[in-house]
Amino acid sequence: MKKRLLSHSIALSLLAANLAHASGMLPETSVVIVNEADGEGVINVKNTDPTPSLLYTAIEDIPEDTADLIVASPPVARVESGQNQLVRFILQSDQPLETERMKRVTFEGIPQKHEGASQVKVVIRQNLPLIIRPKHLAPDRQPWLHLQWAVAGEQLTVSNPSPYVVRLAQAVRVLPADREAALPKSYILPGEKIMLTTDRSTASKALKVRLLPSTAYGYAAGSVEMPVNQTTQPAK
Repeated sequence: MKKRLLSHSIALSLLAANLAHASGMLPETSVVIVNEADGEGVINVKNTDPTPSLLYTAIEDIPEDTADLIVASPPVARVESGQNQLVRFILQSDQPLETERMKRVTFEGIPQKHEGASQVKVVIRQNLPLIIRPKHLAPDRQPWLHLQWAVAGEQLTVSNPSPYVVRLAQAVRVLPADREAALPKSYILPGEKIMLTTDRSTASKALKVRLLPSTAYGYAAGSVEMPVNQTTQPAK
């Protein structure tokens, strides 16, 4: 019994000694915007760790778009505690953009190591959407209004005929049944048509959907209701 208590006491002491605290890089906005007219976009990233850290910035493709369009500069930078680092996202495209394009960008801070330190530092990796805007395309504050919702063959679908990327919550309420339908991802690209997951009974009686879209700068736009077009043609 004494051995168990001693072991338990030692374990608690080690746990207390290895204090864990979060450290990471904090972007100033939740979305990165790159304007084709400017040839680049910029964002400030703050080091919230109490010690200097290395900021690693990386561009990630989405499955639907793997073209090499953006270069981050600098890809690695030392950032002092409490200081900001300006990161540029340079557009590299030989052809004019016809629609908005989407990538993702990650910011990861690697804290400076201290010999003999007993603390466990948790590195926080930020992953943000990056939207590339064509120079001829005027900004749209409500791009989700272009979405077209329809039921065909007892399947609920959504189409985006616009040149804008629409970002929204994956959970959608189907009315009047007030049942949930699920999108497979949190964005709908220009020209894309997506099938939602829901039961056939709910889809076949759908008259409206209630969605939670995000603005171009990542803010919640509140709930929005849109009509559903009922057709007799099977979904494609």
